[in-house]
This record gives sequence, C-alpha cells and structure tokens, in this order.
Amino acid sequence: MNRIERLLIKLAVIQFVFLLIAQTILLYSDHTTYFSKVIQYEGVAKNNFNKIIETFDQ
Repeated sequence: MNRIERLLIKLAVIQFVFLLIAQTILLYSDHTTYFSKVIQYEGVAKNNFNKIIETFDQ
C-alpha cells in the first residue's frame, strides 16, 4: 500500500508541474490567441466593425 501511495504522490506532483507549464505558456506566450477558443467565440480577434442600426424609435 505504501508503494501505491508514493506512486500516486509522484503522479500528482508531475501533473501539477505540467499544469504550471501550460499556464505559463498560455499567460506569457505570443501564441495565446491560437490556443484560446474564447477569443474566437467573442469575436475579439476579428476586426469586424459593422454599423449597428437602431430600430427602437420607429
């Protein structure tokens, strides 16, 4: 049982290290826009400037 616990602790530490590496890449990389789909869903990456027609006063 002690061997399995050591293995689980090692796996948890390795996973935490990979999590930190991935977060660092996403925060400090210039390629963040390619990794993040949220920017594409919000439409921030595109330069679409459409005229908005207000129809409330008709």
